[in-house]
Amino acid sequence: MAFLCAAPWRTTSSSLRCHTSLALALTTNRYSSSSSSFFSSAFSSSSRQSQQPQQPWHARASDASHRVQIYTSRSHNPYFNLSAEHHLLQTSHPDSTILFLYANDPCIVIGRNQNPWLEVNLGLLRSSPAAYRARLSCDPQEHDGGHHSPDTSPVSLVRRRSGGGAVFHDRGNVNYSVICPPAVFDRDRHAEMVVRALQKLGVATAQVNARHDIVVVDHDDKTATTTTATNSDPATFKVSGSAYKLTRLRSLHHGTCLLSSPNLREIGSLLRSPAEGYIKARGVESVRSRIRNVGIGVDAFVAAVRAEFETMYGAADVQAVVGGEKVGENGEAAELGESEQMAKGYRELMSREWIYNQTPLFTFSTHASAEDPRPRPPMPAGVPGDFRATITARHGQIQTAEIAGLVDGHPSLEGLDLGTLTDWRQVLHLEDGAASEHVGRWLNHLFGIGGDERM
Repeated sequence: MAFLCAAPWRTTSSSLRCHTSLALALTTNRYSSSSSSFFSSAFSSSSRQSQQPQQPWHARASDASHRVQIYTSRSHNPYFNLSAEHHLLQTSHPDSTILFLYANDPCIVIGRNQNPWLEVNLGLLRSSPAAYRARLSCDPQEHDGGHHSPDTSPVSLVRRRSGGGAVFHDRGNVNYSVICPPAVFDRDRHAEMVVRALQKLGVATAQVNARHDIVVVDHDDKTATTTTATNSDPATFKVSGSAYKLTRLRSLHHGTCLLSSPNLREIGSLLRSPAEGYIKARGVESVRSRIRNVGIGVDAFVAAVRAEFETMYGAADVQAVVGGEKVGENGEAAELGESEQMAKGYRELMSREWIYNQTPLFTFSTHASAEDPRPRPPMPAGVPGDFRATITARHGQIQTAEIAGLVDGHPSLEGLDLGTLTDWRQVLHLEDGAASEHVGRWLNHLFGIGGDERM
């Protein structure tokens, strides 16, 4: 990541029992770690793993003697994996260098300062028709003979803590994170590491471009998305994007690599908001690019990236599994229960306040203005041609609303929370009753609420 399937975490108790109980309820349902053998061979060839002290992975990270660390997650829960990643960033020793690998169930992940109403087709995300639901993407040579198991869970919406643009995750993507001292941070350093891994797996044209993305060149590609882009060469396809977070003591570079996503052709629709032509935002807007799968297996990619990482930094002092040491073990619940800091971060990532109310100031307007002179898309049939609306919102709440044709004595819309709004028709009343119905349905479509995802 719809988010509607993952209700905001309202728990306020700090007791470990409460954390574990609620985490257990979540992780044994959609995000069960026993759902696949993902990363099952990640540590099979490592003799060092058996020599590690039996302490939780989140405790090992801060040990000053562990200068090189590798973690691989069994979990496919995006909220859990991003919480684990943030925990490593915050608690690992300042001199250590860490590689963290994981794959998420289908979700749209937006940057810290992005606008979900601008970046995402929320109506499509929340409706989750079959074409947009998850399908396990397994390499036929390394996993289950090419069998794809359906997952009818809706696509989740996630806001990460780093910057950058919106991306789609599923199990055909592997996410890689490198946490290191700021002194050695470089935006291309670890992208080049992944490029070397891809090249050794036969992706000869993989390279890092000027935007720090990993791209491949293929003049005869048949699997690329049909999404067009005016800022890239027609023969160049993006396979990995990156985002960054820098603190005084640590730096984080994380990216996702498209290996074998079965949802490739659906990504463009999910990442195109019907409200885009009407919104002017202060936050970061995504840059669209043509994308494709690189067509290699998950296990092969994980092994190659691990090998390149150890070539750069030496043999890992710690190699650990996140989300449960054993397949089928409910490791998420136990680990959230053991770490109050990680549990707190997990609750925050799942909260509506973080996902929607973190949104910077933006303006929705139906007509061009001096501040936003762009021509607007045509309004649909039934919406009066003279209907005009200008709405500004900050932190997901309406600050000002100027709407033509409201009935006398109409309640103010100021303070209305867009993240909790269920139907514009219930809060917007025009003098023309028929027009009010059409306008309400149209706004529901644009803002992705009320079941009016189609117009």
